[in-house]
Amino acid sequence: MTRIYIAGPMTGLPEFNYPAFFSEAKRLRSLGYEVENPAANPHPPCGSWAGYMRLALRQMLTCDAVALLPGWQQSRGALLEHTVAIDLGIPARPAAEYQGEPQPCTA
Repeated sequence: MTRIYIAGPMTGLPEFNYPAFFSEAKRLRSLGYEVENPAANPHPPCGSWAGYMRLALRQMLTCDAVALLPGWQQSRGALLEHTVAIDLGIPARPAAEYQGEPQPCTA
């Protein structure tokens, strides 16, 4: 099963944009994907942005692909996640492009 990480803006948005993350996670699961949703992560002990990103990046590295939520280009964290994914050969594309049957990882 293809495992997808959701990346998108959180900081400064109402409810940290969690509704968009949870809605996309539900949609992707309904299509048969296994989903990693950073909005569901626990708060790191330090509570800092770096602490959240350390949890998120570790989680993203277990995935086969990254689904990018609208506005990701204006997010410091999502830009970092996108850069790491691309540099490591993990496909990253807009979440809306993930449709139909998941494709197995070929790596």
